[in-house]
Amino acid sequence: MELKEELKRKAGEKAVKYIKDGMVVGLGTGSTVKYTILKLGELVKDGLDIIGIPTSIATEKLAKEMGIKLGSINDYQVIDLTIDGADEVDRNLNLIKGGGGALLREKMIAHASKYEIIVVDESKVKSVLGDFPLPIEIVKFGYKRTMNVLSTLGCKPLLRVKNGEAYITDNGNYIVDCKFERIDEPAKLERRIDEIPGVVEVGLFVGLANKVIVGKKDKIEIMTSSGDSL
Repeated sequence: MELKEELKRKAGEKAVKYIKDGMVVGLGTGSTVKYTILKLGELVKDGLDIIGIPTSIATEKLAKEMGIKLGSINDYQVIDLTIDGADEVDRNLNLIKGGGGALLREKMIAHASKYEIIVVDESKVKSVLGDFPLPIEIVKFGYKRTMNVLSTLGCKPLLRVKNGEAYITDNGNYIVDCKFERIDEPAKLERRIDEIPGVVEVGLFVGLANKVIVGKKDKIEIMTSSGDSL
């Protein structure tokens, strides 16, 4: 296993220790939280009893393959703990998410969670957000106008394309990847983008993460929010 994958595995598996029997657990999307789900599957086979709430169709498929019992956010409107990944995280635990295309469901589940743990490798930790283009989910109707409005905020919007065609989210929308030079005030930018008609959700996650587990070459680093008690 190459080094980066090994760091992802370390972080993803470390998060599992916070899961207790009987919990309702949000299951994130991405290449790091995949290792969380694989480890969870092993524990479920050994008798761990949880309900998983997947954040994407891909995660739902993997969790089913691992024998994890699944539920819906409609049936479990309060989630005990969610484990998810991120494309970038700063030292204030602000996140950029959506590289995997699941930002809307991820944010809904994060908002419903009592506690949110983020798992990343050390390359994702930044002093300031903005190296990674900010994903924004938008409706198809009038998408070019929505992109033009987004460009007035100082970014360069690019419609996400996969296999030569516009990428479609699990919710039937487009994603625009917006390159900002840097994002110094993520909460302010999140509010401004959310106000634009045509925007479904923005991949800025502010004030939602309680703990970030970082896989590093020589150790596991745990970053916590103020008042964190888990």
